[in-house]
Amino acid sequence: MAALSDMLTYLRKRQGLTQQQLADKLNMSRSAIGMYETGKREPEIEVLEAFADFYNVDMNTLTGRVPSPAPIPQGFQPMPPMDEVPLVGKIACGSPILAQQNVEGMVSVPTEWHADFTLVCDGDSMVPTFQDGDLVAIRIQPEVENGEVAAVRIDSEATLKRVYLHDDYIELRPENASYPSIIRRKDEMNDVHIEGKAVGLCRGL
Repeated sequence: MAALSDMLTYLRKRQGLTQQQLADKLNMSRSAIGMYETGKREPEIEVLEAFADFYNVDMNTLTGRVPSPAPIPQGFQPMPPMDEVPLVGKIACGSPILAQQNVEGMVSVPTEWHADFTLVCDGDSMVPTFQDGDLVAIRIQPEVENGEVAAVRIDSEATLKRVYLHDDYIELRPENASYPSIIRRKDEMNDVHIEGKAVGLCRGL
């Protein structure tokens, strides 16, 4: 059962908000938010209701008074441990991929992926492996093996492609044969930055 302070911290981070941003939205002081999240002060019922309304959760969920989970049906497994990682949107020109202005929020992915951030696929260039709208988890690393899928930044644009590094050029190859590879040669190779390796994806039904 999660403590109220832990739940308040989790819900705020899930929204991608700092304590000051949350305080501004709820017309509270940042110090009050901090004390609620550390358990140094218990919020009154009106404050709890404000939190519940803002996060769109019921009071039982907020306070940790949730029913015991039902038994897991045969043939199914429990949810794995999860981590909260940033969801990165459009990349601001010249800024690191995890710069504050690029982060749209926080999402949960399995801990075993060891992911550092996520991107949402836009388009069908990586079909059939990755579909439009898939949430792709990325582990930050500056290099990948030839043929591995990576998040690659070219100037201010991020793209998901299979990477092939040759002696005098780099090829960013799509899965969809309808799209041409992106080729960068000689000095143009300096514009290509591998942000990390794709380590998992989440797809809606």
